[in-house]
Amino acid sequence: MAGFMRKAACNLVCAGSRGFSVSAPKHAKVAVLGAAGGIGQPLSLLLKQSTLISELALYDVANTVGVAADLSHIESAAQVKGYVGDSQLEECLAGSTVVIIPAGVPRKPGMTRDDLFNINAGIAQSLADAASKACPEAMLCIISNPVNSTVPIAAEVYKKNGVFNPCKLFGVTTLDVVRANTFISELKGTPINQTQCPVIGGHAGVTILPLLSQVEPSCEFGDEERASLTTRIQNAGTEVVEAKAGGGSATLSMAYAGARFAFALLQAMNGAKNVVECSYVESDVTDLQFFSTPLRLGPNGVEENLGMGTLIDFEQEALAKMMPELKGSIEKGIKFANK
Repeated sequence: MAGFMRKAACNLVCAGSRGFSVSAPKHAKVAVLGAAGGIGQPLSLLLKQSTLISELALYDVANTVGVAADLSHIESAAQVKGYVGDSQLEECLAGSTVVIIPAGVPRKPGMTRDDLFNINAGIAQSLADAASKACPEAMLCIISNPVNSTVPIAAEVYKKNGVFNPCKLFGVTTLDVVRANTFISELKGTPINQTQCPVIGGHAGVTILPLLSQVEPSCEFGDEERASLTTRIQNAGTEVVEAKAGGGSATLSMAYAGARFAFALLQAMNGAKNVVECSYVESDVTDLQFFSTPLRLGPNGVEENLGMGTLIDFEQEALAKMMPELKGSIEKGIKFANK
């Protein structure tokens, strides 16, 4: 399973190569909503380099025309256009193959993802509503935090508008996998381009559960080492927020992770086989309505949910611990969308 996930990660590099053309889909339009922000700009830069994309539509409440002009000078095929404000949102979304939403306010020191809810929930709701009407068949990738709640909000919006397809709605949790891979490689000395750790659950604090027992290449962890590494992966976002000391949150690594997921999804949509990424989706793997696990992606989105595999006792205990918090976040999003 993890080997397939590494293949998808490697595709990020291939997709950025000017010589790559084997699996490039024709006429792939990707819309980035929140493209002028801290995540949106570097994400758009990475997307612009890809031959998987022919049109890049950048939307925000301000500054996207300048961002688009800047990116349009890059020597790659994707055509770039900026859209500003509500009046141009429908045009931005029309005909999109994939919609990525990093819009919202960033975390600041002392803030949790739940602290962002009152602002970002409304943003996610309004943008999901626009996407459900302008491009209901597009893949929708949610980066806006708190993902544990904003994905359920988007699902409810799509259901209300009669266009919900659970195979096409994704909460982008790839950064948790990227961090786990990096930290494990640093700790154990495994090759970074081969290290792969599935991460399940949600995308905040204790709801993030790296399955260290399933790491490839296989690694041995002592009890204290496993607990410490799990905690670091769970709190890695706070690590960046504190290091930036009020200057922002994890924008660059999140942009990389968002691009990695987008490229994997686009390749799978074009027929590439065994493309596997973890993502937070509507799921029946647990009793919760939404849950992140490794997914095999295909032309229509989620092709197969690969589940959790066999968990060791430490992971079973962590899973039980996360469930009440993740359930509360899901219910909070659903309640917000239906108020």
